[in-house]
Amino acid sequence: MTDLLSSFPAGYRAVVFGATGAIGGAMLQALAEDPRCGARFAASRSGRDVAGAPGLAFDLDEDGSIDAAMKAACADGPAHLVVAATGALHSQGSLEPEKTWRHLDAGRLADAFRVNAILPALIARAALTHLARGSGEAPEKAVFAALSARVGSISDNRLGGWHAYRASKAALNQIIRTCSIELARKAPGALCIGLHPGTVDSPLSAPFQRNVPEGKLFTPDYSARRLLSVIDGLGPEHSGRVFDWAGAEVPA
Repeated sequence: MTDLLSSFPAGYRAVVFGATGAIGGAMLQALAEDPRCGARFAASRSGRDVAGAPGLAFDLDEDGSIDAAMKAACADGPAHLVVAATGALHSQGSLEPEKTWRHLDAGRLADAFRVNAILPALIARAALTHLARGSGEAPEKAVFAALSARVGSISDNRLGGWHAYRASKAALNQIIRTCSIELARKAPGALCIGLHPGTVDSPLSAPFQRNVPEGKLFTPDYSARRLLSVIDGLGPEHSGRVFDWAGAEVPA
C-alpha cells in the first residue's frame, strides 16, 4: 500500500457523505488502502457500512441528522477530510435536464437546488465546525470538498440548456466560495473546495454517455483517485475554488 494523502497528518480522519454512490464508495475504498488514514466513516441515507467504513445515517428531510452524523464521526477527534459526494442530474421523478427555457418548471428547479445546493450546504455547515485546526503556528491541513460540475461555471457556459442543474451547481460554487472566506479566519490550514469529477460511469451519467468522447468516460475508481490526488496537492491558497479531476481550475 502507498500513501494516498501524504499532505495530511498521519492518522487523518475522513468522512464521506453520499457513501453509497459511485464516487463516494470508490473514495472510501481508496482511503481504505492508505496506511496514513486513521479512521473512515460512510454517511448515507441507508447508514450502511461501505468498504469497511462504519456507516452513519442522514437524511435531507431530517435537518438535524446531518449534524448528528458529523458529530458521531468526530466523537474521538476532528475530521481532516470531509467529502460531500452527493448530487443529482436526473431521476425517474421530476429531475430532467432542460433543453430549452420552455421546459423550465418550478418543481424541477426546486428539486435541483434542494439536492445540489441545499444538501451540500448543510453538510458544509456541519463539517466546517468539526474540521481539524491544529494549534498555534502549526495548523493542520483539513479539507471540505463537495462534488460540483464544470457546467456550473457561468463564464464557461456556451451551449445553454440544463438550466436547473447548471444553476444549482453555480449556487453550490458560491456557497463554497462564501464558506471559504469565513473558514480562513478560523482555520488557516483548512480548505473549502469544489471538485469536478469528469463524466463517471454511474447511474447519474448513464442516459448521456453516448455523447461522451472516447477515453473521457471514467470509472468511479479512476475519478475518485484522481480527485483525492488533486486534494492532496492543494493548499489554503486554493480554498474557495473549483478544480477538475486533472487539477485544472474550473472558471467561475
